[in-house]
Amino acid sequence: SDCDSVLDVGCGADSPLGRVKKTFYSEGVDLFLQSIKKSKKKGIHDKYKLSDIRKIGKIYKNNSFDAVIALDVIEHLEKKGSIELIKKMENIAKKRVILLTPNGFYHQDAYDSNHYQIHKSAWEINDLEKLGYKVYGLRGLKYLRREYATIKYKPWFFWGVIAFLSEILLYFSPSLSYHLFAVKESKKF
Repeated sequence: SDCDSVLDVGCGADSPLGRVKKTFYSEGVDLFLQSIKKSKKKGIHDKYKLSDIRKIGKIYKNNSFDAVIALDVIEHLEKKGSIELIKKMENIAKKRVILLTPNGFYHQDAYDSNHYQIHKSAWEINDLEKLGYKVYGLRGLKYLRREYATIKYKPWFFWGVIAFLSEILLYFSPSLSYHLFAVKESKKF
C-alpha cells in the first residue's frame, strides 16, 4: 500500500498483481515471450521487458522501484543463481523485496512450452531467514498439494476448503505450509 512502483521479476503470464487494485506503476520482466504477450493482453503491468531475469542488475538502476517481487520464481534457478538474483533485487528495491516459493522441493517439468518452468532448487524457512527475510506461510498445509500447487485429494472442493482454513493457522507458523512468503524491509538491506 505504501509503494508507488513495483518491479515484477519473472512476471509470467498471470502475475498475482493482476488481482490487486492498481494504485501503482508496475513493470514486468520475463524471458519467455509468450508469457509477456499473455500478460500484456490482460493489462497486468504498465511496461514490460523481455530479458533474462539474472541480468536485472544491468537493466535497472539501484533504488529504482519501491518494491521488487519474485513470485514463484527463485525455485526455477539453481540455489546460487537465486541468491545472486535476490541480491540484485535488493539493490533495485527502495522499500522492500517480496519472494514467494514452495516450501521444500516440488518436482515440476516444463509446461505451456516454457522450459523455464522447471524447478531446480528447494527453499526452506531457514534459507530465507539467513538472507534476512521474515517468512510467512501461504496456501495451507503442504501435504494437501502436489505439483503445480494442485490439491492432491478428492473431493477437491472439500480439501481445498481444508487447505484454505489451514492457511490461517500456518501464516505465522509456516513450517508446514505449501508456500513460503518472504519479505525483507529496507534499512537499505
